[in-house]
Amino acid sequence: MSELTTLIYLKKNDMYLMMHRISKKNDINKDKWLGIGGHFEKNESPTECIVREVKEETGYEITNPDYRGIVTFVAFDSKSDYENNHGGICEYVHVFTTEKFTGDESKCGVNFPCDEGKLEWVKIKDVYNLPIWEGDKLFLKALEDNKGFFNLKLVYVANELVDYKRY
Repeated sequence: MSELTTLIYLKKNDMYLMMHRISKKNDINKDKWLGIGGHFEKNESPTECIVREVKEETGYEITNPDYRGIVTFVAFDSKSDYENNHGGICEYVHVFTTEKFTGDESKCGVNFPCDEGKLEWVKIKDVYNLPIWEGDKLFLKALEDNKGFFNLKLVYVANELVDYKRY
């Protein structure tokens, strides 16, 4: 089973707008810190999806985000499923960044009533110290390296990163 999603890091003054996922029930990302994003809706392009997700989750408007890379995220429930390539999920995450966003600060960003978690501006150097997925550290590093478009594959077993490859 494959899924298509988007992820963006809104940047200002050496900080990223991060979401602390504390609100949703039965959330695989519970208590983790993530960028902004979500699943594609019917007939959306990656850019259309991330523009919509940013508006829905932060209140901000973006128009031309920088398409930075794609992460193939593969997850298995158990080691035996992984070893036998049985079951699991595959998600293709289209990763963006932008410093260009608009909105009334009294109603957007950290003041926006997001139903998925709490939004907070976090210094980029401090993001690595938050509870984030191990694989997130790899693509955050790829964003910082700024060597153009990246392609990364992450493989998890029982929520533990067991393999990765950057192309």
